[in-house]
Amino acid sequence: MQFIDQAEIEVEAGKGGDGIVAFRREKYVPAGGPAGGNGGRGGDVILVADQNLQTLLDFRYAHHFQGENGGRGGPNNRTGADGGDRIIEVPCGTVIYDAHTDEIVGDLVEPGQRLCVAKGGKGGLGNKYFLSNRNRAPEYALPGLEGEKRTLRMELKLLAEVGIIGLPNAGKSTLISSLSAARPKVADYPFTTLIPNLGVVRKPNGDGTVFADIPGLIAGAHQGTGLGHDFLRHIERTRLLLHLIDATADDAIANYQIIQEELHAYGRGLPERPQILALNKVDAVDKETVDAIATQLSQLTQVPVFQISAATRLGLDPLLQKIWQSLDQLASIEVPTLTGL
Repeated sequence: MQFIDQAEIEVEAGKGGDGIVAFRREKYVPAGGPAGGNGGRGGDVILVADQNLQTLLDFRYAHHFQGENGGRGGPNNRTGADGGDRIIEVPCGTVIYDAHTDEIVGDLVEPGQRLCVAKGGKGGLGNKYFLSNRNRAPEYALPGLEGEKRTLRMELKLLAEVGIIGLPNAGKSTLISSLSAARPKVADYPFTTLIPNLGVVRKPNGDGTVFADIPGLIAGAHQGTGLGHDFLRHIERTRLLLHLIDATADDAIANYQIIQEELHAYGRGLPERPQILALNKVDAVDKETVDAIATQLSQLTQVPVFQISAATRLGLDPLLQKIWQSLDQLASIEVPTLTGL
């Protein structure tokens, strides 16, 4: 399945039905009496979050969505039928923007959550509505109103509690495959991972926690360099960041700093997000060198540095214990949401 996390669509709510001019024929009623019914309401366009969807791929082929028009009013004061709403299913975690103003229209996070993005037009009034002492036989009615039209931009932001970040080839995909049932493509060249990978890691109590392997960031990612700019948005919702650093790199400290600079440049609360540091591929470097790198990182960050090998599962148990402990401490904090919602 192709992973698409951005899409633009046009939505148009249904037009309200027209009111009509009609008269009933009854004794003692002047001119038969007005009896034209009102038109029905136009259908809304509604987005619904569906937990079974993982991508916005469907919207690459379908761009225009329209609600049903309301029915025309009928004689004998019958109101026209309301137009059917157009329901559009989107993945959980979809943020909706007005494409022209960049205003946030809504954020669909919970399964089944609904958002009306275009209201249907009101039905027109029939001539019965205009009956008065001065006008006992009105011969005019109103047309239905047009439904709302707008262009929307949708962005999918993955819902994961733990985001795994690091430079290309830091071992993120290998780690998520070791911790979960996810089987991402793994190879020894930059940008092996072209899309975010999700994996469910089981806690000791059996509960599942979603980990997201974010494609490799590089220097300048926040400005659109490489792949990072496309996927930085996916770590905005995470509660905890797991920063993976390659112990075999020429300068592991510089690599750590590159990622931190990109998080600060991107902003949106990412620099303040709690982080756990893990030095990966320690089985490929002598112990003395690994300890020296870990000590430098710890002195620089004032936090402990875990030494692991994702490929051999070395050191993963202590790392997971720290992750569970950190998530428990953050349990009372809501998943970060976008400003202005």
